[in-house]
Amino acid sequence: MDGVSAALVMTGRSNVGRMVRVSSSDSEFIDVLRNELPRIQRVARLLTGDADAADDLVAEAIVRTLPHWRTGGIDDHAAYLRRVVVNLATRRWKRRALSARRDHLALAWMSQPADAPTAHAERDRILRAVMRLPVRRRAVVVLRFYDDMTEARVAEVLGVTAGTVKSQLSKALKQLRSDLESLDQV
Repeated sequence: MDGVSAALVMTGRSNVGRMVRVSSSDSEFIDVLRNELPRIQRVARLLTGDADAADDLVAEAIVRTLPHWRTGGIDDHAAYLRRVVVNLATRRWKRRALSARRDHLALAWMSQPADAPTAHAERDRILRAVMRLPVRRRAVVVLRFYDDMTEARVAEVLGVTAGTVKSQLSKALKQLRSDLESLDQV
């Protein structure tokens, strides 16, 4: 059993102690995970601001997606996984009021450039501004800029119209500009 198959089996702990069995017919799903898992984990880390919480979200997303995959109810597996991650993150934010908490552990996985102190301070400043965004705007910014999706793809993943994505993105960028300017003055 390879690492992705083992990860699928291990994620059963997130689903009330039930173990998920991986059959040979799940090989396409495992292939999708092999290709998309790093990007989905990065999106989850940027949405939550916490590496451990992100890993939990991704594991739960896999557990929730696999039964739908087996019934053939998913057309775009990668988009479906991202949407489940975003929805789980949204529930987590509402439940724990994460907007008040700024956890910088999500950046620990990034490599340090030559000018590490300056780059770290800039990443820290940007992350603080991103974490101040409301849930929907934060999701749009993370998917559009950090996961490098087109506006149409973000709309598809979030299940909204392209106009909604453009509107939320415009408002988010305006808020980020304002927040970054105020952080510069501090």
